[in-house]
Amino acid sequence: NGSITSSVSANVDAGFSIVSYTGNGNASQTVGHGLSSAPDVMLVKNRDDTDSWVMYHHQNTSEPATERLVLNTTAATLDRAQVWDDTLPTSTVMHIGTDVRTNANSEKYIAYYFHSVDGYSKVGSYTGNGNADGTFVYTGFRPMFVLTKQSSTTGSWTIHDAKRDIDNPLFNELIANGSDADHTSDADMDFTSNGFKIRRASGQFNTNGATVIYLAFAESPFKYSNAR
Repeated sequence: NGSITSSVSANVDAGFSIVSYTGNGNASQTVGHGLSSAPDVMLVKNRDDTDSWVMYHHQNTSEPATERLVLNTTAATLDRAQVWDDTLPTSTVMHIGTDVRTNANSEKYIAYYFHSVDGYSKVGSYTGNGNADGTFVYTGFRPMFVLTKQSSTTGSWTIHDAKRDIDNPLFNELIANGSDADHTSDADMDFTSNGFKIRRASGQFNTNGATVIYLAFAESPFKYSNAR
């Protein structure tokens, strides 16, 4: 599918695909992603250049197709029409413009696509409150992995998981955009049977009033699971 030929490896049931394609530098192009629903997250990297990773997240703003996030920096979301061509992805293709991070002529790209799958994965957002009694985020499953980023302001991409922290609260915080060791000085969040609960008053994932986007995967890929 799409105006640009793509090579696709997709697990439709898991809502995940990996796609390679070669850009043509033209405006208003499309690339097939191989999924059965529109992606909630799209990550694209130019493999022929040192350009940053760009991300689309469906709850980044009220108009996510006009915006781009950068996985390897702390930058806030930025309006950049040429990245996603100001057009939402569909159940068959993503739209790209003339930005070098998604469509430079003759340059090769790798793209990763995700959408939420009931009981397995969840892509969403919440609003930070700056309080140790933080937001509870419903995912419908007990998480194994949670990636968060406050998108409305600058802040790091943080990773929490149930392998480094085997019980609540979770202290071990990794930074995806940096080479930092684990941050372990504060209780960050709890993983519950049906979501996660923020426990830290400050930090990159609970700034008061900030929009925080997340990508979460289940510990047990079933609709019903027990508390830890």
